[in-house]
Amino acid sequence: MKYTDEQIADIGENIIRVLKTIYDPEIPVDIYELGLIYDVQISDEAAVKVIMTLTSPNCPVAESLPAEVKDKIALVEHVSEVELELTFEPTWNRDMMSEEARFELGMI
Repeated sequence: MKYTDEQIADIGENIIRVLKTIYDPEIPVDIYELGLIYDVQISDEAAVKVIMTLTSPNCPVAESLPAEVKDKIALVEHVSEVELELTFEPTWNRDMMSEEARFELGMI
């Protein structure tokens, strides 16, 4: 089934809602606000590709966090499949955090 641009936008909003429920266990901020999600692409058939990073390549949740992201996005209504690409380019840094995340962590 092909989805309209409006339906794809709705799916995208639902994906972002899900991403905001996933936390890096070492930092009390969700991975979306931390800036760990570099891109979310949604095809007109609701196949999703997520490009994300971790705070460091040696992150203790390097195996479990990407799997959690993929599994939770797969549960979003209408998502047909999920591909997750883990990258370290560009390297994550604190400047990638949202203003909300910096506020939560007392950085502003």
